[in-house]
Amino acid sequence: MLLPPLTLDEQLRYERQIGPGVLTKEGQRRLKTATALVTRAGGVGGPAALSLVLAGVGRVIIAHPGELETPDLNRQLLGSELGLGGSRAAQFAAHLRSMNSFVTVEAIDHEPDDDEADQLAHRVDIVLSCAADFGQRLRLNRAAHSAGVPFIDAAQWGMTGSLLVSNGRTTPCLACAYPDTPPFEASFPVVGAIAATMGNLAALEAIKILAGVGRPMWGRLLIVDGFRGETRRVRLRCREDCPVCTAPMLTSLAPRRTCG
Repeated sequence: MLLPPLTLDEQLRYERQIGPGVLTKEGQRRLKTATALVTRAGGVGGPAALSLVLAGVGRVIIAHPGELETPDLNRQLLGSELGLGGSRAAQFAAHLRSMNSFVTVEAIDHEPDDDEADQLAHRVDIVLSCAADFGQRLRLNRAAHSAGVPFIDAAQWGMTGSLLVSNGRTTPCLACAYPDTPPFEASFPVVGAIAATMGNLAALEAIKILAGVGRPMWGRLLIVDGFRGETRRVRLRCREDCPVCTAPMLTSLAPRRTCG
């Protein structure tokens, strides 16, 4: 694929992230051609989407249902008190567009069902699952694997967060890591700082994958215990009976690129 050049204005915008130890010029051009799906775009997905937009990912699609409520504002940084009672998706998208005019932002005001998740996964280069509902997370995991695109799952509870990165083909998926669906608590406790931390870590992994730089966390699960100030990284293994990937047990990880 022939990568488009960066305009002079784009080079100026992104000059602080192009260089040794960050992105290459080619990597920045790869971001320009990339499309990412972030659902939802609240406490975790909002910071993730914002970081993708600021980094110059060419198209960012966000999905988030419902209207903004006061309890959302301890963590949903794309909203504001002025937007209380209004559509989350519309105001989140407006905020993102205001931050980078070089990026196209699409908004979906509901959670994608199975068919729409499949359609979206085939449109994008990466899927960031930031939903609170585990059923939605598994739906996105299945759709990403079906499309063969990288999948990142980021979640939080209280002051603890988790991050899983799959290449969408050969590395363990979310269903491998959670053979039994965890119970869902609609009004779970959460501190905004851990939500933003996990969202930004998810965005960092996505930027590395899309730009083709660094070492993505393929097939691993990162646990961040903010309460105790500890982290733990787990190397996952595919389950032979996984309903999504039905892959054999792996002894090595095989990273792949899907865009550029």
